[in-house]
Formats: sequence, structure tokens, C-alpha cells
Amino acid sequence: MSAKIRRRKTVARHGQLRTPGPIGQFFKILGIALAVVLVSGVSVGAFVVSDLYGTATADAVELEGQKPIPPNISEFEGGFDLLLVGTDTCEDAYAQYFGDRCSGPDSEGNLNDVNILVHVSEEPRRITAVSFPRDLMLPIPECTRDDGSTTGAMRKQPLNSAYMDAGLNCVAKTVSELTGQDIEFAAAVTFGGVIEITNSIGGVDVCLATPIQDEHTGLDLAAGTHTVAGIEALQFLRTRHGVGDGSDLGRIGNQQQYMSSLARKLISGEVLGNVPTMLRLANTALSNLEASTSLTNPMTIVQVALAVKDVPFEDIVFLQYPTFDDYDDPNKVVPDTEGAQAMWDAINANQQLQVTHQNTENDGVVVQEPAPPAPDESATEAPATPADNVVALPDNIKGNSAAQQTCSNGNVR
Repeated sequence: MSAKIRRRKTVARHGQLRTPGPIGQFFKILGIALAVVLVSGVSVGAFVVSDLYGTATADAVELEGQKPIPPNISEFEGGFDLLLVGTDTCEDAYAQYFGDRCSGPDSEGNLNDVNILVHVSEEPRRITAVSFPRDLMLPIPECTRDDGSTTGAMRKQPLNSAYMDAGLNCVAKTVSELTGQDIEFAAAVTFGGVIEITNSIGGVDVCLATPIQDEHTGLDLAAGTHTVAGIEALQFLRTRHGVGDGSDLGRIGNQQQYMSSLARKLISGEVLGNVPTMLRLANTALSNLEASTSLTNPMTIVQVALAVKDVPFEDIVFLQYPTFDDYDDPNKVVPDTEGAQAMWDAINANQQLQVTHQNTENDGVVVQEPAPPAPDESATEAPATPADNVVALPDNIKGNSAAQQTCSNGNVR
């Protein structure tokens, strides 16, 4: 595994939102923990509530090669990494909305359709969430299943088959070997769990630059801002044909808009200041969570929450793992190892990240530029000075910060 070293402030390229002010410490700790990990619809942070209330964690997953977790997470050199996985488990209450996935020839097994590696740096704390395409073709290593049996290594398989092969542990091992990052923590949740979590906070606001009509998921939304919850939230997260060029890469951008909005709402007083909402959110998350054994210590989770509680929105950055089209299959992608190495080098070296990709009609979202401030005739314009320690990422690495407003690039134009 690679050593980790310090990283520094991340650059925001568009308008910023204010960092939330202090709220009651107990609920702030819980809320920030939830906000950090709910970027993929996954709630590891609920373990703060879980352990404080003495909830059993007998079904926690052991990660292969897991190093001992230090008493204080500040001892992690270079910060730590948290893998978040969303599975397409065909739960009875929601199977009817998955179509052939739950009733056709491909209905066997559970796939890890959402895969996000969250890196939390050392001081100053910054958060970078890297999403991996479900159709990324890569080697799947030998993995140990829960029952102690092992799977054979495979040279080239889609990433979203790793969970079906050997569960959460295999997804973590696969992503770790691809990225060279140590993964200290991991958690998974079903799409049904995402719906329940979204409902528990009264829905999530999403923005559409243009309408979406997707017969595959049943989503039909006009341009503008909508509060999605229930089945509509699942449809929004699953839509692929309804945004951009209809690819899984476009869907990732659309999901990241949802994540940003969810993180902002969780950290807001609307959630943190509402005791019944917080308890409902925690209880809902608890019943939909699968986590690594490293997340069963309540003090560890509280430390994770405290480590990120003051991270401003502009320093919570969402990126897409860079890829190329797969020559063997136009519907799959393969790793852009050179671009990925540049990204990880910048993250692990504490360098500021500048997204240079300019979104087009093929992308799942468009970035809404903030309105320019009113001119102040009495003010003199200060000369621009270059930021120190800034790394411009390769232009095929898409992304944005939680401070930026993005809107879905719908398929109806």
C-alpha cells in the first residue's frame, strides 16, 4: 500500500456558499458525520448513533489487510480513506422499479453500482470524493468471502461485479489495488436504503437545466428546482438515458449533484436543528447499513465527525475517476492510469485541486455560474495573483465542489 502524505486546500473555481456556523455540539457531530458519508447515499455516520445507543454490530465486514486502527485518527499519516458503496439489491418494496434487473435473466446477485472513495486529508482537513464508473473494466483480485472461502483472481471484469463475487471486502480490495490508496473504512447501503434516508429528511432539492424524460426509469421532470423523495429520488439517482449522452459517466455527474445538495441540507439548520428529524435519520440509516469492522468503535466515528466538522463546502470536492473507452466493448471503459496517477499524486501531496474540464452537452450536469457582484465604482481592482501549490487536473477529470451549483443536463432540449 502507498504511504500517505499531507495535502492542502482545494481550489473552488466558482461561487461559494458560506460554511455553516456552530450548532448544538451533539447534533453537529452526528450531522457532519452523516454529511460526509452520505455523499453517495450511504450513511456510515449513523454508527455514531448506533454505538451511542449500544446497537450490535455482529455482522460487520472484515477488510483484508486491515491495519490496526489507532486510538486517535490524527495518527493516520496523510489522512484516511473511506469507501462508500451503493448496491442494487432487489428488495421486495422496490424490486418493481428495477425492471429486468430484478425480474429478468440478470436478476441474480447484487451489484455495487455506486462506488466512491472519500479521502479526508490531515490538517487542514479537506475532503475529496472520487466516483468510479460501475462499468470500469479492471482486474478483480482474489478475495475472501464472509464464509472464509476465496474467489479466483480475474484479469478483466466490470467493477460492479466485485460485490457479487465476495461482498464489500472485495470491492474495497479491488479499489485499493487500482488506486494504491489504503482503505481504512468501508460501508454499503441498498438503493432502497437511499430512498428511506432521503425520506427521513424530507427529500433533497435538485436542479434541472433542461427537462428529463426517461422511459427506462419512469422519471419525468420539468426544468427547474424539484424536491425529490421516495421512488422519484431513486429514479433520479438511477437515470442514465435521461441526462447527458446517456452514459454511466453522465449518471455519475447527476448523482454528484444529488450528493452535494444532500450534504448541504444535512449540515444546515433545517436538519441539524431538528431533533426529531435527526433521530429519524439516524434510525433509518441504522437499518440500511453494512459496514467494516473498523467502523464499529464509537470513538473512532466521533473522531471522524470532529475531523471534518469545520470543512467548508468549497473544500468538499467531487471528482470522477478518469477513463478511456474500452476497445473491446464500446459500452465499457478502462482506467486512464496516467490521468489517475496525476490526480492521486495531487491529493496525496496536499496540493490544491483545480478542475479544468469544461462541461458540454454530453455531461450529466452543467455548472451554474454565480451572478457577478454589483460594480463598486469607488473600489479599485486588485491585481490577480496566482494561487500557490495549485495543480490543474487533466481535462478529462470531471468534477465540482459542494459550493458549486450544478444542474442536471436533461435529455429534452
